[in-house]
This record gives sequence, structure tokens and C-alpha cells, in this order.
Amino acid sequence: MMDIKRVRRSSRTEQGGKNMAALTFAAIDVGSFEVEMGIYEISNRNKIRKLDQIRHVTALGKDTYNNGKISYEMVEELCDVLADFARIMKSYKVTEYRAYATSAMREARNNRIVLDQIRVRTGIQVRIISNSEQRFLGYKAIAVSDDEFDENIQQGTAIVDVGFGSMQASLFDKDALVSTQNLPLGVLRLRELIAHEKLSQQGAQNLIAELIDNELVTYRKMYLKDREIKNLIAIGEPILSLYYKMAEGNRSEQITIQEFNRFYERLKSMTLAQTEDFFDVNEEYASLMFPAAAIYKRMLEITGAEFIWVPGIRMTDGMAAEYAEDKKLIRFNHSFENDIIVTSRNMAKRYKCYMPHIQNVEEAALKVFDSLKKYHGLGPRERLLLQIAANLHSCGKFVTMRGADECAYNMIMATEIIGLSHVEREIVANIVKYHQQKFRYNEVEVSAKPSKDSRLVSTENLSIVIARLTAILRLANSMDRGHTGKLKDCRLNVKDGQLLIQTDCPADVTLESISIVDKGEFFEEIFGIRPVLRQKRRV
Repeated sequence: MMDIKRVRRSSRTEQGGKNMAALTFAAIDVGSFEVEMGIYEISNRNKIRKLDQIRHVTALGKDTYNNGKISYEMVEELCDVLADFARIMKSYKVTEYRAYATSAMREARNNRIVLDQIRVRTGIQVRIISNSEQRFLGYKAIAVSDDEFDENIQQGTAIVDVGFGSMQASLFDKDALVSTQNLPLGVLRLRELIAHEKLSQQGAQNLIAELIDNELVTYRKMYLKDREIKNLIAIGEPILSLYYKMAEGNRSEQITIQEFNRFYERLKSMTLAQTEDFFDVNEEYASLMFPAAAIYKRMLEITGAEFIWVPGIRMTDGMAAEYAEDKKLIRFNHSFENDIIVTSRNMAKRYKCYMPHIQNVEEAALKVFDSLKKYHGLGPRERLLLQIAANLHSCGKFVTMRGADECAYNMIMATEIIGLSHVEREIVANIVKYHQQKFRYNEVEVSAKPSKDSRLVSTENLSIVIARLTAILRLANSMDRGHTGKLKDCRLNVKDGQLLIQTDCPADVTLESISIVDKGEFFEEIFGIRPVLRQKRRV
């Protein structure tokens, strides 16, 4: 039997008695330092109730961050742990499960081999998720645990998710996500960076502080300038260990900056052995406590937040929330889809896109998409990807006017868009790339297939999905060819093999008409429908 820790408890979302229609769901997180599984009961009546939490400490991140790959010994350990998890799931009669792997697996060059071994030997399918997906799960976990989430983020709020491999800092204002950035400041990564240096305790602490400052100085200049942060919400495994010690006897979930600083100075003065005793953990885990505290201390300083709120959620809680949302068993008051859209608009602004034109193209693209529901067979997720592509379609011009589409593709692929999987980001990048270029079906680059829990309607032939969305974006862009919004109030209707674009605009629309005819050829090739512009004549 593996050395597994189990904690049985009910979550804050429990609301009553047993519901006969409840589902039993398992969420597995293959993290950089721990492999963790949460068992949940989910129903319309009782929402989400945690039944069990199982954790096993691993050295997965140490393998990846030191050697770039996962060792055979670690594969053996992972398979043993996950086989045990499979037995526990069977005992709970789990209906469905999701298993996600994060940064350590993501960065390991032999990750495909490892995942295949896990599948063959345990029957568990593990999916590597993007960093943006991982952090999005954290936000959903907060939202499902806090009925006043929307109210709490009305004023400037920073959500800081410090993990073992990386850190995500996300800024909310007026109920919307305005910025999110990933930084290589995971506590395990920091420890491994200095592991081979012969340093005194003070020297190690100084070096860790310097590494943190090196990353946060640029972040502060770019994203915190002239921005007031009232609240700092802390999530991630490391902060939970710190919080449980700081808040002993007072589980208010809020820690003032004064309380945190006193705790930090106390922790800073401890030897590693004293830290082990204080937290009642082994040496491996104890060595991570100071880096975690140092990161949060510096974030408090640069944001100016008055306190830290620790909601006590884990990634598995976010996975359960996502699953419940997908099954329409819960609804969030907060619009996470809007967060994704706002993020793409902010990206467009950062690259000096002409925002009135961006808005016109976005609105036109959605009109075309909605008018063609019977013909494209796509769903809300594809509609969202089209909307993001519309926002980013001209971002490449920030770099160059010639070859802007190729630049845009590379810029999108190099930028994490919160809430999107890697495959979804590739779809967006290809739509933007081909909205001006000749579409080459056999050259469309999508490196991976969507997972079985993908929200995409069509997952079989992504090149066709990209072609359909590209055709729509081309047409939408042509409808604002002059960047003046002449067709802003147009009406669309499919009739007799034509997409009628009807406008009452009194201005000259010759430029838009020529452009629609030009782009209409590819549109007709894809949908069998010819777009036609009709202007109401004024007497």
C-alpha cells in the first residue's frame, strides 16, 4: 500500500440531505509535488459535496526540473499510486472521473511515453492541461465556494496561485479579468534552482528573494502601474500549509499584512529541522515553506493589498466545479466566458489594434455565425473561439505590416489565453493566420487532438472547423473594410442559397460590396452559400 494521506470531509457547498440522483465524481491532479484525488458527490439539489481527499507526495517535479524528463522509477511510483486511486474510485462507485497533469508533466520531454504507460498499467487516462486551463480551474473553485465572488472582485483584486512549478498572478477589476500572467516562481522550481549551491541559510534566503524580485520587478512595471489592489486571494497547496499555521484558533480565512509579516519573520529565523517540527512535515516539504512565504510577502508589498484571503480550495475542487458546470448541475453567477473575451480584447489593445474596427468585426462575425447555425453545425465553444479570433485578427500588424498573419499566429501561440486549451489556442491562431492567406487544408497545424471532455462540438476534423470559422472571419472583416462601421446595423438572412446582408446605411458602401464579393468565394466554397450585400435605396 502506498504512503497516501486521506482526509474525509464535506465541502462548503454541501446544502442538505442525500439526493438519490447524485453522481459520484473523482478528480485526479498529477502535480509537480503531489498526486491528489478528490471524491465528490454532485447533484442539482446538493451541488458539490466532497467525500474524500487522497494525497501522495512525489518527486515528479524534481525529475523534470533537474533532468528534463521523468525517470523510470518515477513512472513506477506514479503507476502504483494511480492504480491505488483506481481501486478507491471503484470502492466509491465513481460514475466519471477526470485526471489532469500540470507543469512537471507538461515540461517533461518523455511525457507521451509516461502517459501511455499510466493508461496501459492503470486504465486511467491522464490529460496534460495548459497552464491557462489549470489556473481557470482555480477561479471556478473560488467562485463555487464563495457566493459573493462577483462582489468581492468589483474592486481591484489579485488572485495569486503559487504552485510547485509556477505562479499565476491574475488581476480583476469591476467584475472582469483584466490581466493574467504566468511566472516561473513555483516553490519547488525555486528550491531546485539553488539546490546545487553551497549556501548558508541566510545566503539561500537572500538568493531566493533575489530570484523572486527578478521576476516581479518587470511584472510590477507592466501590470501594476497605476492599478490599486484592495484584495489578494491566495490559492495553491503551499499557501494552505502556511495558512493552517498562521490561522490556528482563528479560521477567518483572512490574514492581515501585519499578521503575515510577523509569521514570515518567525519562519525566516527557523532552521530546516525547526521548520519540519513546526509544520509536522518531512524535510522535503519543509524546504518549500520559506520560498512560498517569500513569494506572498513580495506580492503583498508590490500590490499594496491590506490582507490575504485564503479560501482553502484545491485544484481538484475546480475540476469538480468544471465537471458540474459541463453537466449543467451548477451555474456560476460570474461569467468566466466573459473573462476569456476581455483577456483577448486586452491583448488586442496591448498590440495597438484599432479597437472600433475590432468591435465591428467581432459583432459581424457573431451575426454571421448565428445566422448560419443550420449550416455549420458548431456550438457555443466554437463561437467563443471565433470571437477571440475576431479580437486578435490584426495583432500581427504590431510587428510588421507585411507577413502580419504569420506574426499573429506566432504571437497567439506564444501567449496564454486564460481558459483555453492548447488545441483551442491553435484553432484561434490558425483562424487568424488564414483569414488573409490562401487556405491550405493539408497544411493547417494542430499538434494535438481535443480531449474526450472537450467542449468543442466537432473534434474529428479540426481543419474543417478552422476552415468554417476562417470563412466567417473573412466575411466579417470585409463587412468593415473601410473601418468605419457602415454595416454595423445590418440584418442577415439566409435565403435561396444566399446570405443576404441588408443595410439601411445611406453612405457609399462600394468598398464593402467589393470586399464581400472577393471574400465570398471562399465562403461559398465552405458553406455553399453566397454572401450578397443589399443596400436600401433612399428616394
